[in-house]
Amino acid sequence: MLRIDDHTLMEYLKEDVPYFDLTTALQESSGKRAKLEIFTREEVIVSCSEEAKRVAELLGCEIEHAIPSKQKALKGETILSLKGDYETVHQVWRSVQNILEYSCKIATYTHEMKEAIVRVNPHCELLTTRKNFPFAKHFCIRSIMNGGGMPHRLGLSETVLFFPNHRILYPSAEAFYREIAAFKKKAPEKKIVIEAESFEEGAVLMQRGADVVQMDKADVETLQKLSAYRDEHFPSVKILAAGGVNKMNAESYAGTGVDGIVTSAVYFCGMANMGSRMTLL
Repeated sequence: MLRIDDHTLMEYLKEDVPYFDLTTALQESSGKRAKLEIFTREEVIVSCSEEAKRVAELLGCEIEHAIPSKQKALKGETILSLKGDYETVHQVWRSVQNILEYSCKIATYTHEMKEAIVRVNPHCELLTTRKNFPFAKHFCIRSIMNGGGMPHRLGLSETVLFFPNHRILYPSAEAFYREIAAFKKKAPEKKIVIEAESFEEGAVLMQRGADVVQMDKADVETLQKLSAYRDEHFPSVKILAAGGVNKMNAESYAGTGVDGIVTSAVYFCGMANMGSRMTLL
């Protein structure tokens, strides 16, 4: 499982506390200790509690309780509780709560979307794009995996995916199609994934040797038609549905027979509704 190293976590914390907490510094709280509890106001799939816990530990706080990632937390349940120096607890408070609010919401949305997909197509995977928040990739990827999804592409270096913008290099569509065999020879251990925008184009790509056809913003009827064509003529080819798929319509798209649903929706679902309690020890 992906882990986020201490250096990255400290850099994250330093964005919020670059020097010290001016508010608590005014209180002259030397020698005081406090306890912080972060609880959820809605049912969530827990994500990145290990990272939230580690941020607190790096500043010397003691962890009393933490629900592990991938587990369900019920409304009102405490996800993380910690104690330590009063000023230090205030320094980590918002940073750790922010991790949990974003991460748990992404994991929960992913989990619910994956459930909708497998209800109608247990062989269809939920795949997430690389349109995650800048500088938050570790948290985003951790959270979608905790929710049951998988990354569609972690970056440009490990997968092959030809978009229409790649085809401008060639004088014609036919010239591009002729190169597919060469792509497969140059990268023999990789799948050659090519995006199509119509049934006709998707069918041609199968005929010309594409390993995976990604359909961009195709309607349900087109995907059903292409899946049936694939099943009859090219059963080894995989079909991905991309563009505009979210939790509300995922079931309809999964029911077309595609092998994967590619989405960015999980990253833009908001924050989990959480609260916190702080008490003086």
